[in-house]
Amino acid sequence: MNLHRYSLSLVLVGAVAVSACAKDPSKSAPAAKVEEPKKEEPKAEEPKKEEAKVEAPAAATPVAAPGAASPTAAGPALTFPGVALTGSIHAIGSKVTGAHELNFKEWKGSFEAKDGKAEGGKLEFQVQMASLEEVVKERSEWVDKLEGHLKGPDFFDVAAQPTTSFVASEIKAGGDAAVPGTTHSVKGNLTLKGVTKEVTFPATIAVAGKDVTAKAEFSINRKDFGIVYAGKPDDLIRDGVVLKIDLKGTLP
Repeated sequence: MNLHRYSLSLVLVGAVAVSACAKDPSKSAPAAKVEEPKKEEPKAEEPKKEEAKVEAPAAATPVAAPGAASPTAAGPALTFPGVALTGSIHAIGSKVTGAHELNFKEWKGSFEAKDGKAEGGKLEFQVQMASLEEVVKERSEWVDKLEGHLKGPDFFDVAAQPTTSFVASEIKAGGDAAVPGTTHSVKGNLTLKGVTKEVTFPATIAVAGKDVTAKAEFSINRKDFGIVYAGKPDDLIRDGVVLKIDLKGTLP
């Protein structure tokens, strides 16, 4: 092989290697600030007054209506009764050879404005992890295998940790100058796979009349939440995961 053909072969090999290394989606999203959750100061207990005990009659055991979801299946209640939210919650994970976008079909969320504004308000959502599905044009056995693996102990372990939740502790006006269009900074506790961390991320939140919208796209490190499965030696899973949140509701 002459020098020209040898050089051409090296170029072709390099091109194949580059094409096999897919783009990392987490590099295109702002990274959330992740810290240990703040511990609440214990409140002083007031002295209890002794009261006469009166035994109430035994209540009849309620019978659930046919087809009704049990409290356990529905997940724990949200922490405040705000406006119910609709929209979508997605996550994007990637490995060396490609990315997978997940849609969580079952979740509930709540929002509460303060004096007609988002800042100082409340926001939370809770996701049923078993409802995850890969966003694909066509289903296949490989999609089923991927979803089954993601639900297992290597990743979300939905049998032991069925829900992921986020409860905002602070919504401040002013987004991230490096992320065009963001209007607010949101801080709160994210609980994933039983691990709780305080995360802060930029968001775009608008309250116009009775309509409220909230959008955010940011990345987290999966290992911060105990998801450490490495993947195949020749196709390693990246640490960065993108969360895409698009919520809306109608104020009373």
